[in-house]
Amino acid sequence: MKDNNNMNQEDLAKQLDAKDQGVNTNVYQDQNANAEVDAMEAAVEKQGLGSVSMANFGPAVPEKSDNLLGWHELPLDSLPSRGRFYPEGTTIQIRSAKVAEIRHFSTMDENNLLDIDEKLNAIVESCTRVTNEKSRTSFKDLCEEDRFILILAIRDLTFPEPENSLKVDWSNRRGTKHEIEIKREYFEYFDIPAELEKYYSAEHKAFIIRTKSYGEIMMRPPSIGVMSEITKYIKDRRDKEQEIDQSLLQIAPFVATDWRTFNQKRLWELEVEMNGWDNKKYLLLYKLAEQMKIGIQPEMKVMVEDEEASIPINFRDGIKSLFIVQDLSQELL
Repeated sequence: MKDNNNMNQEDLAKQLDAKDQGVNTNVYQDQNANAEVDAMEAAVEKQGLGSVSMANFGPAVPEKSDNLLGWHELPLDSLPSRGRFYPEGTTIQIRSAKVAEIRHFSTMDENNLLDIDEKLNAIVESCTRVTNEKSRTSFKDLCEEDRFILILAIRDLTFPEPENSLKVDWSNRRGTKHEIEIKREYFEYFDIPAELEKYYSAEHKAFIIRTKSYGEIMMRPPSIGVMSEITKYIKDRRDKEQEIDQSLLQIAPFVATDWRTFNQKRLWELEVEMNGWDNKKYLLLYKLAEQMKIGIQPEMKVMVEDEEASIPINFRDGIKSLFIVQDLSQELL
């Protein structure tokens, strides 16, 4: 028979509604129990005791708690990284953004790249859950290039109504204007060249590049955690009015394979190391980093009037429009 821990959703809704109205909720449990007994007795009378499958009675299989709490699993192969740089057994779940999180996002300064980065990370941190059976995981373990897809997926859960979709204005060669919806299925990702792909290690979840002059070099696309340290470096240099080493920013994120051991001290040490490199080593790592792009290409491929069009991805109402809906016409009387 059913007890409080095994009630289905309909029962639970009845009890909660009854409780709000001051009704004794035990009556619902009694009604359900009596109905189940009646059904069991009828089956026994019709089929005989030995022919009745008791699996047809008793508590219903409970719905997965993650779905009840609003968590939805995001397939790894839907990400630019395809999950190739995450430990085996990694699962990514997302939920819709709450009011407090949207309020924080709304304070973004769209003229400040560092603030934009912080607000985007705040959404991902709050609305994403990364789990793994064998190792401790964090949203900071996720690839930086996967972040944009995560943000759009979270937005889709937060604003499911069609009128809240993101759109971009576009005109074809004949000057005809179109309003194109920004959809993840329109995106195309950068492909890693075959000459680099052959060095991918499924064991290390990174590229182990063998060279003639510099031994083995481990590189991988940067994680959110690594890029957060890069952001701190830029902010610190700007605050101190010091020069920012752009060559360091080109390479450091790709050679820092774990954000847990990558901090400002390690970044400074890497800057010193790079000063000792010869031109050949620098150009080699620079080229490898350039080829290691796994993100979204800047244009969508969309069929418009039976013709495939390449449409730039942008936000006509600014980056805030990701979670600040501009069109209020559906709500105003």
